[in-house]
Amino acid sequence: MIILKNHDEIEKMYRAGQIVKASLDEVEAAIRPGVSTWELNEIAERTSLKLKGKPAFKGYRGFPACLCTSINDEVVHGIPRKNRILKEGDIIGIDYGASFEGYFGDSARTIPVGFSPKGKVADLLATTKKALELAISATAEGKFVRDVSEAIENYVAPKGFGIVKDYVGHGIGTKPHEDPPIPHYVTRERGARLQVGMCICIEPMINMGTDEVQLLEDGWTVSTVDGSLSAHFEHTLAVTEEGVRVLTI
Repeated sequence: MIILKNHDEIEKMYRAGQIVKASLDEVEAAIRPGVSTWELNEIAERTSLKLKGKPAFKGYRGFPACLCTSINDEVVHGIPRKNRILKEGDIIGIDYGASFEGYFGDSARTIPVGFSPKGKVADLLATTKKALELAISATAEGKFVRDVSEAIENYVAPKGFGIVKDYVGHGIGTKPHEDPPIPHYVTRERGARLQVGMCICIEPMINMGTDEVQLLEDGWTVSTVDGSLSAHFEHTLAVTEEGVRVLTI
């Protein structure tokens, strides 16, 4: 069931989204060779608590940390660990959610570690980020989820990258995940019609190789099957009478 949000609820989600943004900004500033992913996790939690927010992922469905840290061929849901140390040349996806007064925000970005990306790596990161931007532009009252999906696939597919199909975007509100699902690839169904009060997360996950992914032994981390690099960008959006509002920038 899709739950529409009123103005006051969206304002609380905006506060949550700004806590998420601030936390990710602090994490990104700390990313460098030699830093552990657990240190990044602690930075995210500390920043959120300082801003009167509550980490959304900690304990959610049993997840053991606050921040998802996915390195290189890891697509999503990587678990921070004290012995997982970043190296120059890595790329790391940082995915974070927080709540404010019971309302949630969620965002992700992929960061190069200690280097300026070139060639295929630069293209992967730029393509994934641009795909999110195009999807946001395609989000409007009266359109359908399929319109958002098409914006991503039409841009990414010609470049030969794999669009992850096993994990999709989602609605958000008083829970981190609500209806409707937001695929990043075109399906037969039009999906939900976008209307004022809908709040969604769009989060394309794009692989340098095929779209195939696998769940690792820890029960959380998802990686590419072929070992290729993967990138992930995400924002939380609200459809309002004035247009689409991005709550995590």
